[in-house]
Amino acid sequence: MRDPRYDILFEPVKIGPVTAKNRFYQVPHCNGGGYRDPSAAAEMRRIKSEGGWGVIFTEQTEMHHTSEITPFIELRLWDDADIPALAKMAEAMHQHGALAGIQLAYSGINGPNLYTKEVPRGPSALPIRTFTNDPVQARAMDKQDIRDLRRWHRNAFKRARLAGFDLVCLYGAHGFGIIQHFLSTATNQRSDEYGGSLENRSRLMRELIEDGRNAIGDTCGLTLRLSLDEMIGELGFGNSEVRDMIEMHADLPDLWDLAHGAWEDCSGPSRFKEEGAQESLVSGIKMLTSKPVVGVGRFTSPDVMVKMIKSGTLDFIGCARPSIADPFLPKKVEEGRIEDIRECIGCNICITGDMTMSISRCTQNPTFMEEWRKGWHPERMQAKGDSDSVLIVGAGPAGLEAARALGLRGYQVAIAEAGTELGGRVARECRLPGLSAWG
Repeated sequence: MRDPRYDILFEPVKIGPVTAKNRFYQVPHCNGGGYRDPSAAAEMRRIKSEGGWGVIFTEQTEMHHTSEITPFIELRLWDDADIPALAKMAEAMHQHGALAGIQLAYSGINGPNLYTKEVPRGPSALPIRTFTNDPVQARAMDKQDIRDLRRWHRNAFKRARLAGFDLVCLYGAHGFGIIQHFLSTATNQRSDEYGGSLENRSRLMRELIEDGRNAIGDTCGLTLRLSLDEMIGELGFGNSEVRDMIEMHADLPDLWDLAHGAWEDCSGPSRFKEEGAQESLVSGIKMLTSKPVVGVGRFTSPDVMVKMIKSGTLDFIGCARPSIADPFLPKKVEEGRIEDIRECIGCNICITGDMTMSISRCTQNPTFMEEWRKGWHPERMQAKGDSDSVLIVGAGPAGLEAARALGLRGYQVAIAEAGTELGGRVARECRLPGLSAWG
């Protein structure tokens, strides 16, 4: 039974023309499922819908062939042929009442286009910023390029609506995406009406949002994802300028989705940051806009979540990694099973999947991205086979998790361990500074 202290987390909240059933908001995150067969990623998201999330988003979705990030694995919405796969994704999200969201991304100077061989486009002529040191240079977009980009976005918005999504997010966070490239003086060195002042650097963002509204009408909510601080000092798009920009365009999107940093600061939200570590960066932004605000911070404690809502800091609790570690986090809060929550420990093994161009995984939830391929469910075990007993060799995290799962399935489990301590090397690592959450 739900603790009344947490009732506020289950209040419905409007996002433009649609309403989320609660304040649990799974922000966009990569998973390695790819675009060719949506089955694995769709089932992963259906499980999250079953787990009670009010809003569920896709990962970044490439929206045009002139900007792709091969060999990294993402979704695609290049043309009408991609609609059926994404419709399957939206249908899975809807199955238990979640709003289905898609994040559209045009990667700009982060897209080397190794597959399409297109010359990348950015606000200014700059070397490509990727993780693979590609010797590629982006060319500065001219006015025709900008008109083309706006048209491509309009087409992508229409396709997202046809696929059945309730929310469409424009990606301008993590130093990754054309919107942030235009907003930041680190990457925008233009001298025309798209460069220089903050108002000018915001122009493309305004145009894309206005174009999006015209494309989807009043059928979908339109959200904007930004970084609270680019974390590269005075050179970049810092927190004070982010606040100025939000105040300048207070009611432009239906929701402000506020992330943090750029890939150059990718360790920022790691194991060494406490829950809610970005509170100081997001605090006070709700006073600048009448639109709802979602923020992240490795939220796993419902008490911290309630504090963020009641203090007026956030309207939605944004989760990527916590939704991976426990897809049933909202349901467990609702049912009063707080002690059963699998807490994200910030190890970031999920992110390593993206960096190695492979399926993501999770140290806390071994069923993640295996829901479709192996039929695994984070809360329900498969039936026991013919054998009655199982011997597990090794009492590290994998062995202990296997023992737990097999025990729940009804097996008699014996564990053989050569050492004197359970937990493998994690038992030692959790005693290191900053890693107590691993214990």
